[in-house]
Amino acid sequence: MKKTAPSAIPQNIDDYLAPLGADNRAALEKLRKDIKAAAPGAEECISYQIPSFRLDGRLLVSFGAAAKHCAFYPGSHPIEAHRDDLTGYSISKGTIRFDPAKPMPTALIRKLVKTRIAENAGWKAKAAAGSTRGR
Repeated sequence: MKKTAPSAIPQNIDDYLAPLGADNRAALEKLRKDIKAAAPGAEECISYQIPSFRLDGRLLVSFGAAAKHCAFYPGSHPIEAHRDDLTGYSISKGTIRFDPAKPMPTALIRKLVKTRIAENAGWKAKAAAGSTRGR
């Protein structure tokens, strides 16, 4: 019987996905593909022992599996910005939980990732502006 969530610390996303059950693995593979399409320059990594993507050195989004659901972690700003699109999902501050049998739509994932990219770009611009102050 396949486990629903990995128990060993994964070295990469494939390691994380390997021990999952078929439904969870398929849902997370779709999510992975959709994130890559929305953020082609993002790099895969493991952060806090879950699959994640970084863009320009900053954490972009993460995802994972639990016993009875899958989760997407785009951060709190994208969730607030698209709250109306998230009816029917269990959400909390930075988390969207979904049934692996009903993966999140590609268009919704794209919206959330693009909003997160814009948010990170805003932080980068603020940091750059702050570093030139006083010159």
